[in-house]
Amino acid sequence: MDQLKKILLFPFLFGGVIAAQNKPNIVYILADDLGYGDLSCYGQKRFQTPNIDRMAREGMIFTQHYAGCTVCAPSRSSLMTGQTTGHTPIRGNKEWKPEGQWPIPAETFTIAEMLKEAGFVTGGFGKWGLGYPGSEGDANRQGFDEFYGYNCQRMAHNYYPSHLWDNQKKVVLEGNRGDKFEEYAPELIHQRALQFIEKNMDKPFFVFYPTTIPHAELLLPQKNLKEFQGKLLPEKSFKGAKPGDEGFRDGAYGTQAESHAAFAAMVTLLDKQVGEVLDKLKELGLEDRTIVIFSSDNGPHQEGGADPDYFDSNGTLKGYKRDLYEGGIREPMIARWPGKIQAGSKSDLISAFWDVMPTIAELTGIKIPEKIDGISFLPTLLGKEGQKQHDYLYWEFHELGGRKALRKGDWKLIKYNIQKPEHAKVELYNLSTDIGEQNNIADSNPKLVSELSTLMDSARTESDVFKFESPTIIK
Repeated sequence: MDQLKKILLFPFLFGGVIAAQNKPNIVYILADDLGYGDLSCYGQKRFQTPNIDRMAREGMIFTQHYAGCTVCAPSRSSLMTGQTTGHTPIRGNKEWKPEGQWPIPAETFTIAEMLKEAGFVTGGFGKWGLGYPGSEGDANRQGFDEFYGYNCQRMAHNYYPSHLWDNQKKVVLEGNRGDKFEEYAPELIHQRALQFIEKNMDKPFFVFYPTTIPHAELLLPQKNLKEFQGKLLPEKSFKGAKPGDEGFRDGAYGTQAESHAAFAAMVTLLDKQVGEVLDKLKELGLEDRTIVIFSSDNGPHQEGGADPDYFDSNGTLKGYKRDLYEGGIREPMIARWPGKIQAGSKSDLISAFWDVMPTIAELTGIKIPEKIDGISFLPTLLGKEGQKQHDYLYWEFHELGGRKALRKGDWKLIKYNIQKPEHAKVELYNLSTDIGEQNNIADSNPKLVSELSTLMDSARTESDVFKFESPTIIK
């Protein structure tokens, strides 16, 4: 299948490179488990994110943007394919031993392949999670010329891992052998992303930067931690795995005596790295030719010592990672493109991860792929008329008994325990008056619940791998 892809792409390559020269570079930065309220430009009070705030001042901030799902792999699959979790191939965090996740199929058409076909150089830096090393879902087989980072989501739990992947080469980190903590993966990955930009400054490029920060393990170098030590009281401690324990450097979270300080320091580090990407683009004279988008893959987590309530990580929203309430899926999104996107602008457009693929296609002059669920939000970015709207948004989640959600206008229907009908729960909210999803009005609106349930059932096709095995209709 890889050879077939190359044969199909060959006629486009030479002309594609020439055509792409006048297209904008694309940098898409994806945080990991960053909540809607974890940035100061979205209301965070306990620490500041000045570089991401700068993106907001110089670009557009979205207030109603949604992740593809409420956990990592399906959310990223939705982003890469332009499809909801009712259609995208990966709909859950399904592991592949000894390292990696269930692969997206070879025939899957990703954003990276779309841009590579159009003459862009493509690089991925961070966490992949859509196919174990060497599989058909491996990043190098899904359109990325270069990949550096974690292939496996479980391995990405650890910030001082035993190894990373440089394309198909397993790079052992000698500084992390045994009980040593010397090579901090987010910094190694960040430097490779900056190098990629510099190396390809004379070519059209796509940088997909799915950082692991601030996912559950709250560990980082002391030089970064010290800024917040003793300042975010009362502190919260977490006792995790140590050298010799089962799961050490294999997914188990490490010990952190000052979890509040560590979390603030990690988001601060993320903010610093975003600033360095922006500075690199300016240094190379590329900022006016590059659109930078920042978002997060799902809501805030509660593992490894994390304390989202202390930081008000979901803002006014209800729910966390693994929930289909707003707090689990509504995410910050900021887009910056000097001279094209109006500085300091804000949009309440209802949008989602599956809209990123058609947006990138339209802004680069590529034909929007067929059989996707997304709608381009380029008119909104450029302040033009003609923005199309979604009839509805749909999500499904295959853990914790199975969950579904559908948003149509201001109405939000949520169903929990899909696979356990005896414990079924149906909830209906009007987000225009109840953004915190506190007042379930399902019982008083049976006709609307029925209409939205019918729409919900039609919003998906069954997957051979990720199935809802129990009845999906809940009355």
